[in-house]
Amino acid sequence: MSETTDVLPFTQRLRSNPRPALLWVGVLLVLLALEAGAIASVAVTIVSGLAGAVASGAAAVVGGPVVPSIGGAIDAALTSAGQVANGLPTLLSRDAIPNQGYQTPDGAWHGTFLGLEPKHAWLLRVVVVYAYMFGLLWWCWRGYRLYVRHYRFADWTPRDDVVDRLRTHRWGQFGLVVVLLFVGMALFAPAISPMTAEQNLYNAAQHDIEYYDADSESVEKMSAFDANLASASRGAGSVNVNPWQYDDFGRFHPFGTMTNPGQDLFTFMAYGARVSLAIGLIAIGVSIVMAAGLSMLTAYYKGVIDLAVVFVSDSIQSLPGILLLLLVSATFQNHWFGQIYNGGLLLALTFGVVYWPGLWRAVRGPALQVAEQEWVDAAKSYGQRSATTMRKHMLPYTVSYLLIYGSMSLGGVIIGVSGLSFLGLGINPPIPEWGRAIATGQDYVTTPAWHISLLPGLLIVIVVTGFNALGDGIRDAMDPESEGEDADAGATAAGGGA
Repeated sequence: MSETTDVLPFTQRLRSNPRPALLWVGVLLVLLALEAGAIASVAVTIVSGLAGAVASGAAAVVGGPVVPSIGGAIDAALTSAGQVANGLPTLLSRDAIPNQGYQTPDGAWHGTFLGLEPKHAWLLRVVVVYAYMFGLLWWCWRGYRLYVRHYRFADWTPRDDVVDRLRTHRWGQFGLVVVLLFVGMALFAPAISPMTAEQNLYNAAQHDIEYYDADSESVEKMSAFDANLASASRGAGSVNVNPWQYDDFGRFHPFGTMTNPGQDLFTFMAYGARVSLAIGLIAIGVSIVMAAGLSMLTAYYKGVIDLAVVFVSDSIQSLPGILLLLLVSATFQNHWFGQIYNGGLLLALTFGVVYWPGLWRAVRGPALQVAEQEWVDAAKSYGQRSATTMRKHMLPYTVSYLLIYGSMSLGGVIIGVSGLSFLGLGINPPIPEWGRAIATGQDYVTTPAWHISLLPGLLIVIVVTGFNALGDGIRDAMDPESEGEDADAGATAAGGGA
């Protein structure tokens, strides 16, 4: 790259050499088009949830016949949009690689992908899904490297050292892989689940399955609900489907089945991962926004504002987190706000309020240090607005700390939500949640149905460890000197509360 190109603005540098960027964008669009149907379905689902929440709130506050009619029109429009989304092409779907079918006496499988055994068809679909996800992430990483090579103004930035250190941080890379596997499980739950959510979780009685009946020597149909009941793991006797086994109807269960009504445990866990991820991201997002805003205010103005925030944060941290969650759940149990996402939004906001004091204390020190720098005094002397000074000259220096402690705290939110579900609180049935699976199987730990509690418990431990490992990697990459006990103590403080 010539010196004249170096000093050009980014848009002009892009115009002078558009071919690499156009090629990268073209491939990215093709990759996204392969999953256009899934992306559109997720978008419609999110919009439907938000619209339902707004309609419920409006009906509760305003009332009258107008709001229900508007809500009905919105529901009809969203239903039409959902049908359009379902009609878009989706490469990584169970329709493209089906794994449910029946086996005839000659040993042949019918209804599965290329006549494969359901186990092998399901494994193939899972491998293809994760290959697509990691390939998409690799292409995004390639786009960043392309930007550095062709379009970035500077030959070197401190971000380069952060990336290089993270690429050699094995513990952090382990955490990154675990987190990506967990996120992939949540995002691609409809594709990687051996059974559909309707057959397994929500409307099993309205769906049928086909199986080969040895007595009649013919293919029969049966309600998915009845098949689930007949395949339930009860801990004793002949009716027990363990991990990596088939039930009597030729359906493969990677994690086995649960107790009544005999749901597939892997499907339950995959859709439960969506719930845990959504609540965790919303909770940490709320706590990060609150901690960042308050750290800027307290570092910039100090004095009474800082004292007031210290008093409020100490008051919140003095309360047992579980007590506050129980109080909020009981207060909003019959309120329309507590019914949004079956109580998930209420839990997420409550966790956000519980966790922000720990995050704020983690970034308060760095924010105070930045506030004493000469460039902040220079901005004040030039009459720059306070909000602009905090946003441009102070906030960027605390973002790294928020990322570190936020990633570590997310694991704590997952444990907290699972603990509440274990106690019968939090997310209401039939929405799946990992803690409820543990509670369901706690009476069967010493029986042949041991998998119902053990596998969800192991997954929770692995996922939380992964988030903590990723946080350690980000911390060491951004600040290679932060390997002492102070950083660990800060992480512990940030991760507590629930």
